[in-house]
Amino acid sequence: MRVRSRNMSMGRRSLRGWVVLSMLMGMVMPVSAASLDERLHRAAEKGDASAVRTLLGQGAQVDARGAAKATPLLVATHRNHVEAALALIQAGADVNAKDAIQDSPYLYAGARGHLEILRATLAAGADLKSTNRYGGTALIPAAERGHVETVATLIAAGVDVDHVNNLQWTALLEAIILADGGPRHVEIVRQLLAAGADVTLPDGEGVTPLQHARQRGYREIETLLLAAGAGQG
Repeated sequence: MRVRSRNMSMGRRSLRGWVVLSMLMGMVMPVSAASLDERLHRAAEKGDASAVRTLLGQGAQVDARGAAKATPLLVATHRNHVEAALALIQAGADVNAKDAIQDSPYLYAGARGHLEILRATLAAGADLKSTNRYGGTALIPAAERGHVETVATLIAAGVDVDHVNNLQWTALLEAIILADGGPRHVEIVRQLLAAGADVTLPDGEGVTPLQHARQRGYREIETLLLAAGAGQG
């Protein structure tokens, strides 16, 4: 009986030792690369710049692909998390990496008017000729959506003001066709014309910017176009 009791006691001690050892091993075992990358995506989505830096320091891949092939930088850009985005860019994130629908951090920041992130992507080597799923540069949706400062920034960076997208529209045409003719779009048209936008380039059906402006009753835009030489010749 004593031998059996002693054996049971030793067995319990061995079991406890095994449990403690297992716990200690779990504490020191390295986190998998996949887990680090997933956590980096979550940190980027939350805008937690401190966590982003920590995870990168632990070995997370700065351009790890997540849902829909988005990188952590694109995830941060979607939510305009400036500090997290800057941390990723400083760590070497690819500002031109496209997701499954052909958005990149640079293109998305331009289209949505996320100005601080846009400027950071430009400084980090954004491809000014890069195009979205509609075949447009960052300038075209920026002009359509009335992002005045963004348009100025992209023009200054050297984006082609006369690029034609898959709809056969330029930034000038989109600033007229898909806008309301209000002050922001008047200013954008002014900026595009000052940058040398071709007022004679028509849409796919041969309708010019001037004709579109007149059809919509956009008097201020019409005046700007006429002053820039539209309707001549």
